[in-house]
Amino acid sequence: MKTVAIVGRPNVGKSTLFNRLSGERHAITDNISGVTRDRIYNKCEWNGKEFSIIDTGGFVKDSKDVFEAAIRTQVQIAIEEADIIVFVVDTTTGITDLDDAIANILRKSKKTIFLAVNKVDNHTRMLEANEFWSLGFENTFFISAINGSGSGELLDAITELIDDDESTEMDENFPKICVVGQPNVGKSSFINALMGDERNIVTDIAGTTRDSIHTLYNKFDKKFYLVDTAGIRKKSKVHEDLEFYSVLRAIRAIEDSDIAIIMIDAKNGLESQDLSILDLAIKRKKGIVILVNKWDLIEKETNTAKEFTEKIRKKIGFFDDVDIIFTSVLEKQRIFKAIEAALDVYQRRSQKFKTSDLNEFMLETIQRVPPPTYRGNYVQIKYVSQIPKYYPAFAFFCNYPDQIKASYKNYLENQLRKRYNLTGIPISIYFRKK
Repeated sequence: MKTVAIVGRPNVGKSTLFNRLSGERHAITDNISGVTRDRIYNKCEWNGKEFSIIDTGGFVKDSKDVFEAAIRTQVQIAIEEADIIVFVVDTTTGITDLDDAIANILRKSKKTIFLAVNKVDNHTRMLEANEFWSLGFENTFFISAINGSGSGELLDAITELIDDDESTEMDENFPKICVVGQPNVGKSSFINALMGDERNIVTDIAGTTRDSIHTLYNKFDKKFYLVDTAGIRKKSKVHEDLEFYSVLRAIRAIEDSDIAIIMIDAKNGLESQDLSILDLAIKRKKGIVILVNKWDLIEKETNTAKEFTEKIRKKIGFFDDVDIIFTSVLEKQRIFKAIEAALDVYQRRSQKFKTSDLNEFMLETIQRVPPPTYRGNYVQIKYVSQIPKYYPAFAFFCNYPDQIKASYKNYLENQLRKRYNLTGIPISIYFRKK
């Protein structure tokens, strides 16, 4: 998927343009909480084509004291990371020294550059905007991000560069398993142990892995992609631009994967940041396996593993139907069991359910424990069907779909999990008017 980065000096309207491009008229995936602002990355669709869009606004640490070097750094990282760059300038201020500096960097790159002259919302500003042709960018658009004028033409130009049949280089028939977790929990060592070679650089310094690395595993009659990612840190601990992009790539790796192996450190237990990573994977409806690494460093008694498992499940609470595997990557303990569990989750995640069997079981379950009444009226669920999605999703047809409480929805989900073995798989339940 092509990546479009929006760059420019502060206060030219980058974030407004980001919101306009990613939100106008089209269904967009959930916004992902970023590091320097709430919305920095989205998946956008236009003319039937999808692309990722990045807002680089907010990277300058002190907006009151803007350093040219800081701007240059963010632009250079965007050039490295993105396929297409939208350079935003402000017609109300004209061409500034910082605009010139950014333009000089962009001219040297081999990426496609679109110049978006922003705040062109009346005839006078349209005339004033012509001075920006002097920057020398062929693809120049006069826009107003706040009211949307010109944004459609800009999106048309972007999607013209995206092929209809554009797809990832990876074989889509193989499962894609990403390994995510906080820095220095042993993700790269885990992949090295599986592959039997030093595929990734491993050091004792947290955050060594800066990029997402796809590795094809083809051994023992098993084929799948392993995705190692940069460790996801808490927002408050992400200070440098490069670290910011590492978090971004980790989020993208989760989105592009089928299964997320969430690795935690046995010494630290399940921390709040681990829960955030888990929540991200659940929202994206990815299959999940929890891997507790460095188990060899824990002093053990008879029920240590059992008690540790119960602690994790209690902390998770909202999604505790998941495999928890204890491993030592250093000693290669149970690393293959983790992969077996992930592949099992992959198979279960793609299963299709017979409508007749689904209705026979669920309607009997509903009859046994019916939903609470609504204003003295019985809530009647008459039919159940599976919705064709890449993960298990079910539609329950009833007379009062908006009045079924969350507790009853949880009951139905638990019954489905017991019946069809959906361990490690987030599911969706929808209630619709019959």
